[in-house]
Amino acid sequence: MALLDGELTEKEKQLLFKKAESFGVDLDEFEMVLDAKLFERQQATKSAAAASAPAAPKSDKFGDIRKCPSCGAIVQSFSAKCVDCGHEFSNIEANASIQKLFKMLNDAEDMRQEDSSSNNPFSAMGGLMSKQLNQAMGPGKVDKKKMEIISNFPIPTTKDDIMEFLSLAVPKSKTIGNFITRNTPENKAHNDFVNVWKTKCEQIIMKARFSLKEDKKTLEEINQYANELGIK
Repeated sequence: MALLDGELTEKEKQLLFKKAESFGVDLDEFEMVLDAKLFERQQATKSAAAASAPAAPKSDKFGDIRKCPSCGAIVQSFSAKCVDCGHEFSNIEANASIQKLFKMLNDAEDMRQEDSSSNNPFSAMGGLMSKQLNQAMGPGKVDKKKMEIISNFPIPTTKDDIMEFLSLAVPKSKTIGNFITRNTPENKAHNDFVNVWKTKCEQIIMKARFSLKEDKKTLEEINQYANELGIK
């Protein structure tokens, strides 16, 4: 069903990988089969549309299959360079995915500010009490929303985006403060998000190690980030 339209979004791909993993299927093998079936579907779609318009309209789906700007070959997700002509993908909409993520997080944070600026004359006191309760009881509604955004956000698909994402996310994946100070309001606001950022970094690192295995220099940088986070 996901392949019916000849395209595969990052969200669809994540759901398929999750389902495959639940059945105990090897994910690398699953990805190869999935890519092959996607290619077959795209070829069938091309043949069916050969007599119609010369070019199909571009889909607005996030995570569309890209084409190599050098030779026009189809480029699968997580490809560092074109397998047909060797063109390296760099600065293609650089940092677009990171900008999108932080915009979503900022929009979610605005909800907290709107809640604290209500017309209730006790809103300032209520906002302070709510913040103190969140610190004592765990993440509140806004923080849970932000964690959900980070967890569900698609893994970057270009080398530039992968490295930019890791450079920004790795510091957020490290606990700050010692046993006594890590639960101070400032440190706790950071530490509450450590696990979700680390999980996303681990997903990216595992995928990047496979897709960028031919790029030794980039692989060294990725492994340095992995070592910082204790990821094997």
